Amino acid sequence: MHVLSRQRGVSLIEVLMAVLIFSIGLIGLAGLLVMATRSNQAGYLRTQVTFLASNMADRMRSNPVGLWNGNYNSTAYPTTAKQSCDINVACTAQQVAVRDQYLWSSMLTTSLPEATASIQCSDKSAAGFTPSADQIGMRPPYGGNCEMKISWSERRAGDKEQRDAKPQTFVWAFQP
Repeated sequence: MHVLSRQRGVSLIEVLMAVLIFSIGLIGLAGLLVMATRSNQAGYLRTQVTFLASNMADRMRSNPVGLWNGNYNSTAYPTTAKQSCDINVACTAQQVAVRDQYLWSSMLTTSLPEATASIQCSDKSAAGFTPSADQIGMRPPYGGNCEMKISWSERRAGDKEQRDAKPQTFVWAFQP
């Protein structure tokens, strides 16, 4: 009687099939890694935008005279106008606003790709009262509204037509 022996080892076809299935899984994992990296970059940029907006709102809040006089209103951020005050002569509120705009513009261009911004605050009449120059110097809260728009380019995920940089805009209405 002839006894069939057990087959030992694995055939070449079984090994090739296992390698194929494993390779398909690795390709899917690589695609997932690319998507996660892009999503992480988008989240980073949006975090930078909220930080920059908060930073400029704080600068505006600390210069109420410049804010009341409309020195922060501009549709042309980033700006290159630089203000340097001397240690012998104090800055005026307008000079502080120009310096704030310059420093903020520097952070804007450093932190975001192709960034532009605008800030528009309502005039004194929208506050409901018109403070005198002496009252403004005593740092009353600004009663008007401001709107800040920050735009930047962000690469999208997807096929070739969708991966090009798309403009993103952050709009914030606030009272400094």
